[in-house]
Amino acid sequence: MSDWKNYQRTILPNIPGLHQIEIAVKNGGYEMLRQVLTSGKWTPESVTNEVRSANIRGRGGAGFNAGLKWSFMPKKAEGVPRYLACNGDESEPNTFKDRRLFEFNPHLFIEGTMIACFAMQMDATYVYMRGEFADQIDRFQRAVDEAYKAGFIGKNILGSGYNCEMYVHKGAGAYICGEETSLMESLEGKRPYPRSKPPFPANYGLWGKPTTINNIETLANVPGVIRNGAKWFTSMGAPTHPGPVLYGLSGHINRPGVYEYPSGMKITDLVYHVGGGMKNGKRLKLVSPGGSSCPLIPAEKIEGLTMDADSLRFVGSVMGTAGLLALDETTDIVKFTLGIAKFYDHESCGQCTPCREGTGWFVKILSRIESGEGSTKDIDLLLDLCDTMEGRTICALADGTAWPIRSALVHFRSEFESKVRAGTFATT
Repeated sequence: MSDWKNYQRTILPNIPGLHQIEIAVKNGGYEMLRQVLTSGKWTPESVTNEVRSANIRGRGGAGFNAGLKWSFMPKKAEGVPRYLACNGDESEPNTFKDRRLFEFNPHLFIEGTMIACFAMQMDATYVYMRGEFADQIDRFQRAVDEAYKAGFIGKNILGSGYNCEMYVHKGAGAYICGEETSLMESLEGKRPYPRSKPPFPANYGLWGKPTTINNIETLANVPGVIRNGAKWFTSMGAPTHPGPVLYGLSGHINRPGVYEYPSGMKITDLVYHVGGGMKNGKRLKLVSPGGSSCPLIPAEKIEGLTMDADSLRFVGSVMGTAGLLALDETTDIVKFTLGIAKFYDHESCGQCTPCREGTGWFVKILSRIESGEGSTKDIDLLLDLCDTMEGRTICALADGTAWPIRSALVHFRSEFESKVRAGTFATT
């Protein structure tokens, strides 16, 4: 992508004080909500169709067309409430972009959420936020209070006759609540076990009523689509995965942080130009393109690779949340995968046997290899465990554990073998 250096930010524009409603309104905030509700040019169907045509692919990791997802909602029935759940439970390691929206541009997200609620004729929306986001929760609640006071949320919004409430819900730090059905269980006050599907949330969601779940960044893209049109959105970035993306860069780079650029950015541009290259002149060893649950990509495979679903699929990985982790040549891959395994073992809800038992076995086997007590058979046992876990659980946590570990074993097997040879049970 040759023009990324001239890109003008639309989700996180460089406008000081944008989290304050008066500054947001001064810069066009809530104007699209006003047009949708009061101009007479928009209907719920036309808003849904425009978003669908824009192909806003979910920025929470699944990458599903948001407008298509909205269209799954059944026709509104008298006396049956409908809900939009906004997934701000950002608990994936290496992922930290939604919190920037809560901090710097919450009113854009609120506006996009209320437009989405109108499109699906929702009665209320619940914003589920990670409990550790203490400062962000306080700031976002102030933004919601401001929007209520200005008439952008609540009863008879902007005199249109449309009513919709917004509630901020603070989670308790469980990673599993980022899975959409676990999030709904948590909102209902239950233990957050993922639900089997079908039934799908559009038919049986919160409290058994029609529900849609969208990511925070996904909804923040909606006002731009309404303002500029679907063709504007699809003109940016990768053709099949278009629009702006909040890239979260972390790891052994000089300038970690959240950066807004179009989708389809070259990984090399993100690492060496946006991220300032590797610290201390070290060489890049590997990247994890979209959070800790993504298959790892060795450095020799990233040349020409772009951050979009189709490009990453060719090398066996996924875009996820665009939380790009770059690790240098000093990285101990066994210790790194052990850290991943410990995280997912701790965060497994325990509902499904392959995940409950398998994540623990990952930790035991990798710990054995790391401590010098492993054998060559343990390496193949880890691969067998990946096969046993993947695709056999209600949610994708088991898959998200197996993917980075399997890719580490495939691409860096020699390093696991070196740990075994250096250990005390090398010939076992």
